[in-house]
Amino acid sequence: MKYYKKIRLENNMLCIIRNATIDDAKSVLENTKIIREETDFLLSYPDEINFSVEEEEELLEDKENSPCEIQICALVDDRIIGLAKISAVGSKDKVKHRAEFGISIEKAYYGKGIGTALTKACIECAKTAGYRQLELEVVAENKNAITLYKKFGFKESGRNPRGFCSRYTGWQELISMLLELD
Repeated sequence: MKYYKKIRLENNMLCIIRNATIDDAKSVLENTKIIREETDFLLSYPDEINFSVEEEEELLEDKENSPCEIQICALVDDRIIGLAKISAVGSKDKVKHRAEFGISIEKAYYGKGIGTALTKACIECAKTAGYRQLELEVVAENKNAITLYKKFGFKESGRNPRGFCSRYTGWQELISMLLELD
């Protein structure tokens, strides 16, 4: 799936929101590690990112050629500073209407409108792909993310009090949220 949009951030910086391509593989991996060093709210730690550049290239090529999945990157000054994606929950008839949504942004770029732009892009892509429901899980302490999701109409659908077991803080409650697209 392809996507491209230029936006002006709240600090008047130019940000390009587009699908990641195979040429971005190294930068996507670098950004993934940076963000995982900055937060304990994501699924994995930097030392658990063990994709090779070649494996990431293959994954990005699959997403770029997919009619229903996408990896989106946010670039400022030609550097990837955020990522978002939509992925099919499954291909069986009972679940093919559902997609998972994920987003991550470097801390230096929090509060500048990038989360809003990435979320909006993923919702647009999910609708274009024909999904009827977008889903995510978020750590309950991640209040900024929850506020962002609610702004777009995501609603809480459940909680898992032992969803993550953090190396640093112990149990982290996960909130499941969903957005109906039809």
